[in-house]
Amino acid sequence: MAATADSLQKQAPSIALPGLVRALVTAGKLSQKTAEEIYKKSQAGRNSFIAELTGSGAVSAADLAHTVAAVFGTPLLDLDAVDPLHLPKGLLDQKICSAYRVVALGKRGNRLIVATADPTDQEAGEKIKFTTQLGVEWVIAEYDKLNRFIDANAKPATDFNEYTISDGSDFEFDFGIEAGSDDAAPESVDIGESEVEDAPIVKFLHKMLLDAFHMRASDLHFEPFENQYRVRFRIDGQLREIASPPVAIKDKLASRIKVISRLDISEKRVPQDGRMKLKIGPDRVIDFRVSTLPTLFGEKIVIRILDPSSAKMGIDALGYEQEEKERLLQAINRPYGMILVTGPTGSGKTVSLYTCLNLLNKPGVNIATAEDPAEINLPGVNQVNVNEKAGLTFAVALRAFLRQDPDIIMVGEIRDLETADISIKAAQTGHLVLSTLHTNDAPTTLTRMRNMGIAPFNIASSVILITAQRLARRLCPACKQPADIPMEALLDAGFHEHELDGTWAPYRAVGCSACNNGYKGRVGIYQVMPISEEIQRIILRDGSAIEIAEQSRREGVRSLREAGLHKVKLGLTSLEEVLAVTND
Repeated sequence: MAATADSLQKQAPSIALPGLVRALVTAGKLSQKTAEEIYKKSQAGRNSFIAELTGSGAVSAADLAHTVAAVFGTPLLDLDAVDPLHLPKGLLDQKICSAYRVVALGKRGNRLIVATADPTDQEAGEKIKFTTQLGVEWVIAEYDKLNRFIDANAKPATDFNEYTISDGSDFEFDFGIEAGSDDAAPESVDIGESEVEDAPIVKFLHKMLLDAFHMRASDLHFEPFENQYRVRFRIDGQLREIASPPVAIKDKLASRIKVISRLDISEKRVPQDGRMKLKIGPDRVIDFRVSTLPTLFGEKIVIRILDPSSAKMGIDALGYEQEEKERLLQAINRPYGMILVTGPTGSGKTVSLYTCLNLLNKPGVNIATAEDPAEINLPGVNQVNVNEKAGLTFAVALRAFLRQDPDIIMVGEIRDLETADISIKAAQTGHLVLSTLHTNDAPTTLTRMRNMGIAPFNIASSVILITAQRLARRLCPACKQPADIPMEALLDAGFHEHELDGTWAPYRAVGCSACNNGYKGRVGIYQVMPISEEIQRIILRDGSAIEIAEQSRREGVRSLREAGLHKVKLGLTSLEEVLAVTND
């Protein structure tokens, strides 16, 4: 009996687990130890257990939904089969849907039918009951599909007229977005429902930030003119006007943004940079980078959205072809050398670098980055913000890194000869160095370094791979249609005659309610060029970019145009889009 008691005591859980976690353990989907670890991690990071569970890969979203539905005897619904246009409107406040990750499907008598991934969430159930004065009838949906459904169908706010302008005298500056600067890292907090949310400018800014996130915008532009104030979002690389609030609010709105970004609200003569964070729902925290610029009619403010999850999507989500991915993975797993990512501003270089760092980020590896500023926070990576006013330049940071025995160094951008020289010496002395340059394609990167004053021998002995990239808008899969493009136009674009064999057809953008003028999201176009021995010889004899490009082509490296045309063949983007973002 004593032995039995001891064994039962050993099996007893060390912490009190909620009902959903216990149900998964009982169903055999998780071991007690794994369940406790994931639950502790979700509590420490203030994330939902389901988000942490599906993110860890321990249980897939589909398997989880089927198990929950079976254990709790709840209907299972495939949200992909639900048309959002046919759902009743106004059943449940959008804030509640976003915060608790639920979708109101309909009303039956005095009960509201709600899709969720966690029917044991008592807080969500009580909130819905209190708000709607209706009972809740749960329906189970897969967590990933639930997130996509909520984010895709969030209603944007396009007009300021719904908000009443007050004199701002009753404004307080702490409504649920907590901000920070480069000197003081912010802590994320929940979106509160304090009295200050009634202030119209606060509500308007709050709504703009949420709408930008739900519309998958990369940045927001608040632009004052003499007789107009304009708010634009950059969606899939293109700016769209979203709202035109009264000009009278420009100073108050600028002050509000500067306060929550911890900028100097009294300084309007020089540009300023800051940061802030916003918690969106129980498991998403979004960083925003804020930049102010004095203009003729007031301060233009650009807020860039930095989603930390973008660095954790994995290399497959970036759009590399299999051969390109293998070349990149082979290079980043080398013990030393330099890897360069090139392309114009907004071409996705930062996400590519952070994805590589995320793959390399292991307990036994010392990684240090110097950035201006650090855009995405990666736990386990030592990130340094360059501050040229204080004397902390890229070169100074690099010298400090080399005294701290790093394995991997990431330099945000090679801007000058001094930074390039130290980076190359680091790559030659047993360190893996990742950085970016602004060049048109991979071959011209090598000649650009030569023009900066770097000796050919140093380039040839340090650089191991160069990736040039662009971002093209992805065709909406729901509405794209075959395009009737003459063969002559396809040949002029760069296709070869043997490719136009009738087994495929290019697609064109159409446009529907689910996309942005026929496009939805973006896809990467890559030219991944390893530095072979033959290319090293060309560099050593100070050869031109044309010679390097011809040799890389013989070695099977696609040009950016050819890589883009391959995406056209796959039906991922349109020919017009590829022609717009790539060079001949």
